[in-house]
Amino acid sequence: MFLDSLIVKNGEQTIREIKFHKGINLIVDYTAPNSKKTDSGNSVGKTTVLRLIDFCLDGSAKNIYSDPEFKDSNEKIKGFLTQQNICINLNLIEDIDNSDSRKISICRNFLQRSKKIQTINGEKYSNDEFSSKLKSLIFKTVSEKPTFKQLKSKNIRDEKNKLVNTIRVLSPYDTDVAYETLHLFWFGIDINQDKDELVRKQNLENRLQARLKKESTLSQVKQTLLIVDSEIERLTVKKDNFNLNPNYESQLDELNAAKQHVNALSENISRLELRKELILESIDDLNRGFSRASAEHIKKMYEKAKSLIPNLQKSFEETLEFHNNMIKEKIDFISQDLKQLDDELFADKKSLTYYLLEEERLSKELKKSGAVEELQDIISELNGFYEQKGKLTEQKSVWEKSNKELEEIEKSLVKMSNEIESKDMLIQEKIADFNKIFSKFSSKLDGVHSLLSAEPDNGIYKFSISNIEGNPGTGTKKSQMASFDLAYIAFADENKIPCLHFVLQDQIENVHANQITNLFTDLVNQVNCQYVLPVLRDKLPNDIDITHLEVLSLSSKDKFFKLS
Repeated sequence: MFLDSLIVKNGEQTIREIKFHKGINLIVDYTAPNSKKTDSGNSVGKTTVLRLIDFCLDGSAKNIYSDPEFKDSNEKIKGFLTQQNICINLNLIEDIDNSDSRKISICRNFLQRSKKIQTINGEKYSNDEFSSKLKSLIFKTVSEKPTFKQLKSKNIRDEKNKLVNTIRVLSPYDTDVAYETLHLFWFGIDINQDKDELVRKQNLENRLQARLKKESTLSQVKQTLLIVDSEIERLTVKKDNFNLNPNYESQLDELNAAKQHVNALSENISRLELRKELILESIDDLNRGFSRASAEHIKKMYEKAKSLIPNLQKSFEETLEFHNNMIKEKIDFISQDLKQLDDELFADKKSLTYYLLEEERLSKELKKSGAVEELQDIISELNGFYEQKGKLTEQKSVWEKSNKELEEIEKSLVKMSNEIESKDMLIQEKIADFNKIFSKFSSKLDGVHSLLSAEPDNGIYKFSISNIEGNPGTGTKKSQMASFDLAYIAFADENKIPCLHFVLQDQIENVHANQITNLFTDLVNQVNCQYVLPVLRDKLPNDIDITHLEVLSLSSKDKFFKLS
């Protein structure tokens, strides 16, 4: 799919309408380099086009109005978007050279509940349905993994991790298995397996077992149970030899039944509290990851860095915010089970209180029935061993259940890994075909022959990029991304793999002028694609005529949302 147009409306009034074309599409900031600091290119909203396209493709609205690009205007932009009837319309087209080809029209606004607009081709969708529908329409797959957000991540390079990593473009919390699924999908290998979820379950079981080992091993539990069972048998025989009145036996049966309930409930409460404690420990670990750096201290550090590196693009506060938001999202994810655990604990503790009172009542009645003091001592000792047995039985059950779960997980992972490794020849052939394009593009753009490789490592295929000449610098890294993204679109077209035919790239100014010239005048024209770039005009080579490349011009007097 290609970008056809992006339209921003306030009610019936059109604020911006951008028509995209094939090849280079420039969003140009014409702010004079000698203008006031507050009028720099970082305040006019040149990256907003990228973020609005991402928003229409199931991105976060927060990225639009909380980005440091707007500086002191954040709340103004937020109020403008969330308090008025601002609608964003993104139109995609399957073949940009054929106006009659299949189209996808997406519309979203920033309001909530009944005022919320979220449609595809005029039809409303919930959040989950919205993402799934876009995935099926664009990538023509109904597989659960990779997700739509993961699939689009490579094409919208507007965040730090996507601006410094060529293929590791997901969040810092995504696993190697998530990357394996994504990277294989890029090359037309849809494994249709939730391997990532299995690995997460495996990690949880390993943590549980590490916790259990602090108390005792499974072998120790089994051996202790044998001794406890032996003592219970001995004391039971001794108790049965007493001559008791007829009522005592029935009362004792009731007491034992109450004790069994107490033991069973205690075991289950112990298990639930252990699970809850593990989740809370994970949340505590994540909370300790929140940065509490002084904003004033950060500001002084940033100003000092700014004086040393005038072209510094991002603030340290943004990195802190991004880091903390990622941690919060993970905390929300792993906290989902706490309510159910608390409900179960409440119910079990209520029942336990009832049976404890019942046990106390029956014990008092038995004492009144004339049982000898020695028998009470035997019963007390016997009950102590039963309580110990209950705890040991629960530990044994948790161990055995965890071992069985791990065994099943490992079998499934081995099976999945074997299925993937059986396709190794196909994987290597596809990568070889891709490298023919990638190496040629990267060599032409910056003289570096970059190569993609993939090989299994502990059951997981790991993809990496290397080059003959050594590690790339900042500018070369950006050009490597450009080479990779363009090469992938060309490869996908050759192999009829559905993909997005556009790349949104921020901070292209870091690329050397010669590389920008090659990109603008040669390389992009060899690929059936669109390359959308927000740029400062004074950072582009003066010898490039950008008139036919420009789709939007901005300045300190004409900001994106036209707010003063």
